[in-house]
Amino acid sequence: MTASALRRDVGTGPRRTPQPAPSDHPHPHAPAGRPRRIAIIGGGPGGLYAAALLKRLDPAREITLWERNAPEDTFGFGVVLSDETLGGIEHADPAVYRSLREDLVRWDDIDIVHRGVRHTSGGHGFAALGRRRLLEILHERCRSLDVDLRFRTQAPDAARLAEEYDLVIAADGVHSATRETYAEVFRPRVTGHRCRYIWLAADFAFDAFRFEIAETEHGVMQLHGYPYAADASTVIIEMREEVWRASGFDELDEQESVAHCAKIFADALGGRALKSNNSAWTTFRTVVNARWSHGNVVLLGDAAHTAHFSIGSGTKLAVEDALALAACLEEHPDLRTATTAYEEERRPVVASTQRAARASLEWFENLGLYLGQPPRRFAFNLLTRSRRVTHDNLRLRDSRFTGAVEREFGCPPATPPMFTPFRLRGLTLRNRVVVSPMDMYSAVDGLPGDFHLVHLGARALGGAALVMTEMVCVSPEGRITPGCTGLYTDRQADGWRRVTDFVHAHAPGAAIGVQLGHSGRKGSTRLMWEGMDEPLPDGNWPLVAASPLPYKPGSQTPRELSREQLRDVREQFTAAACRAARAGFDLLELHCAHGYLLSGFLSPLTNRRTDAYGGSLAGRLRFPLEVFDAVREVWPDQRPMTVRVSAADWAEGGTSADDAVGIARAFADHGVDAVDVSTGQVVAEERPDYGRSYQTPFADRIRHEAGVPVIAVGAISSWDDVNSLILAGRTDLCALARPHLYDPNWTLHAAAEQGYTGPGADWPAPYRAGSRPPRTGRTDAPKPRLSLGR
Repeated sequence: MTASALRRDVGTGPRRTPQPAPSDHPHPHAPAGRPRRIAIIGGGPGGLYAAALLKRLDPAREITLWERNAPEDTFGFGVVLSDETLGGIEHADPAVYRSLREDLVRWDDIDIVHRGVRHTSGGHGFAALGRRRLLEILHERCRSLDVDLRFRTQAPDAARLAEEYDLVIAADGVHSATRETYAEVFRPRVTGHRCRYIWLAADFAFDAFRFEIAETEHGVMQLHGYPYAADASTVIIEMREEVWRASGFDELDEQESVAHCAKIFADALGGRALKSNNSAWTTFRTVVNARWSHGNVVLLGDAAHTAHFSIGSGTKLAVEDALALAACLEEHPDLRTATTAYEEERRPVVASTQRAARASLEWFENLGLYLGQPPRRFAFNLLTRSRRVTHDNLRLRDSRFTGAVEREFGCPPATPPMFTPFRLRGLTLRNRVVVSPMDMYSAVDGLPGDFHLVHLGARALGGAALVMTEMVCVSPEGRITPGCTGLYTDRQADGWRRVTDFVHAHAPGAAIGVQLGHSGRKGSTRLMWEGMDEPLPDGNWPLVAASPLPYKPGSQTPRELSREQLRDVREQFTAAACRAARAGFDLLELHCAHGYLLSGFLSPLTNRRTDAYGGSLAGRLRFPLEVFDAVREVWPDQRPMTVRVSAADWAEGGTSADDAVGIARAFADHGVDAVDVSTGQVVAEERPDYGRSYQTPFADRIRHEAGVPVIAVGAISSWDDVNSLILAGRTDLCALARPHLYDPNWTLHAAAEQGYTGPGADWPAPYRAGSRPPRTGRTDAPKPRLSLGR
């Protein structure tokens, strides 16, 4: 068997030879060649499967595995494996696959039961078996290959093993002692979460993956259940910590807890009992490590990373780790290069899974937000919670279910959710797509020119419902760079009128909005492509801010605004708003995000004031709300106003999720029509958790808790994402930036790709001939009809 055989069907492929990363902690026990003597700590599926693969690849290897429990001991009940993982096992070790196949239970449906109504979605494809049976199969395989399995035996200390063996694989779980031994090298980060859960079982088989919601006097609880044998199911009960305590579970022993859970979910269980196996209430811990290897010690499975059970990923990740590690050890000539390759290969896969798991985990933590959704929409929201299952994906799996959700939402026939209209005050948007504000740094003396006309005009022609300008500055001193546009002169207003007239005349149905802002402490910098946030080499202007704090080392220190200066800035905003109204903008957005002036008042990291404009959240909100009220007073009543906020600073001590909801509520109380929910760029030391649609959970929470329409932004890149977010109720509008730079006609192309031709995406008359994708390549070649043997 070759290493390439290990990789088949597990989403990996040949990799370039990696350059070993220099180690801050060189280890004296890293052999130069391939490891011959291998120690494995931990007898879970990952450790056992790694042992079997490595022994099969080279029978001459000496492999010893330590497991402190007995071979028949196991914790948990059923294990879910994806078709992808099973495909990898089949090609890497057909013997193991054949044994697994005999015991797998397969099913396609997911049932969601909420307020007595069950909705079923099909076509998902699951496979599961008992964890004990999985371990038995791996035990048998290891013994047949002559792996030395040492049960009921505590492994020697990892440091000692590292001296005696060529390679030490630490598969010792979420509480890994090996990880703690080398904590200064692996640099683990372990995050606890809000829910308590307990792992139980039932002596019957669910006929689907079942999610059931129980609304009790103490709060909401949920059941996750799935079959793993013809007569057995895993049942996980989960609830928020405060609900767990209020329900008295903190005072019940194991059997009392089990009986109480069975009573609460009697309908789901058909009145049957639940059983435990040393089951205890616990909280999930997300484990992330900066590094996975040190010398000849390498982490695998839960020792390296964890992902929440609600996406069924723990065993899958461990098995795939084992496949990748074995392949890398076979492909590379020395251990250091092999372990570097292993980490390079697996880290992005694991990071993606952890992002999905985190989204799923947080959805269940905040389940109470969604209880009032219409039943089918609630079910769709649950199914798409991790963002891995999407609208289009679900439509392919079960078009009847997805069609029913669309009808409940109000989609006209053959209309994707993104092409349904949305009303903000007196403005009706024809679809849910917004061209997000994007600084172009192409103005001269704040004046928009031909570039802005073409840039914004092209995107208005491209089908989006709302096209937003870049941040338009309210004063010369409020510019970010010398290339930023303004609305502090009548000549600038005339320049913008040229743009809005074009949009209204040539892109009927498109609206155009202006974003007003002041740079604050982030002003007087170079154009982005000359050095983002870098001070100008000359010609700088003085800066003002909530507090005299430079943005980063080397940045100019701003002056703290006095009461009189606050009044002057407020008047600059109102004067710019009056010009914006005369310029013909349909919507005005107040920029209170990304560390600019108004954002600087909102964040506790940038507002250190001791007067009425600092301190508590109410104090930090005072000036942004004063500006909002002043602008709203002069902005035409039928034209909507939105506000963009940074819902997280991605830095310790910064704006919290609770703060973000409070900020949104405050603006809603003052009459905002929608909140444009972004994050970050407030402090230079931020550490954002990037990923696909990574900012949408903040919009979701604000929408449901503050009760205000929201615009979601942040790595939303596909029309499938937009449909999914809209239909699930996580946002009302989606703002996209980079996709519109790549393709000004992004929205029209999204309509064409979905076969939609309705009023939500009307092609401009001169463009209609291009409303179908052009053919590419020859399509009239004769088909091969006959194959002749020799």
